[in-house]
Amino acid sequence: MKNPLLYRFSQFIAFLMGARVFVTLLLTFALYVSTFSLFNQEESLRNFVFDFKVHGIIFCCILSILAGGIINQFYDREKDQVTKPFRTRVQNFLKQKYFLYAYIVLNLFSLGIAGMISMRVFFFFLVYQFLMWFYSHKLSKLLIINNLTFVSLSLYPFFGMLFYYKTFSLQIFLMSIFIFLMLLIIDVIKDTLTKNADKVFGYYTIPNYFSATSSNVFIISLLIIVQISSGLIIWKMSLHSIMSYYFAASIFIQTVSVFLVLNKTKYSKFVNLNMLRIWIFIGIISMLANGIHQYYFL
Repeated sequence: MKNPLLYRFSQFIAFLMGARVFVTLLLTFALYVSTFSLFNQEESLRNFVFDFKVHGIIFCCILSILAGGIINQFYDREKDQVTKPFRTRVQNFLKQKYFLYAYIVLNLFSLGIAGMISMRVFFFFLVYQFLMWFYSHKLSKLLIINNLTFVSLSLYPFFGMLFYYKTFSLQIFLMSIFIFLMLLIIDVIKDTLTKNADKVFGYYTIPNYFSATSSNVFIISLLIIVQISSGLIIWKMSLHSIMSYYFAASIFIQTVSVFLVLNKTKYSKFVNLNMLRIWIFIGIISMLANGIHQYYFL
């Protein structure tokens, strides 16, 4: 590439893709929304805005998630060349050693900030970073454990904020089950789209280990369980809030998802995957709207 400015820009885009910055931005938004709308039940909005300890913890989460994205793409690089060829070509503008340097710096910076907050926060992120590395290095290839670990690590920062605020209730427990199962369903459906590449590179997933029928039965069973959890949340909240309407609509979305699972075309899997991803994002927006409504209209 002759243009040095364009080359540097390509390297910057490569880093953004390698660190999964866009996914991190979404998770950051979700962290702030859930903390503001769900976990923080006692602080005023002003106290929340000026609670620098909370912002410090969330910033540590951002740095650790970025580092986790880097180490995950490092170990998945061969498979990504088949399943995500465009992203891999872009990432080739930046040498892998620079990704590893960034991984180390991000983790150390996160631990340094966490240590200034408290030793408990330091060990919380030390465990988080170790588990993300161990998942990428070993657990991502183990049947079922890979899905459960991936979803658990995705929710790890949220549970950290839950314990920080000590906001425990049946409603939050049911909502935790809902989001855990929804992310698990999304991850298994994603594996159905990459099952051939996963098999070639030694990743044991539900779709490439079991038959298509067994995989579909597993996904549908999860969808039925998450429908039950949606119903229980509605029973607990009653239809008097924005979030309760979201969970009511979720039952319909999950029913549509069942029909898409039964449709055996690859296109239906792609539609199903993106429909559920969009629905999770709508849930974050609904949570924000519900929090604003509670703060200013009740």
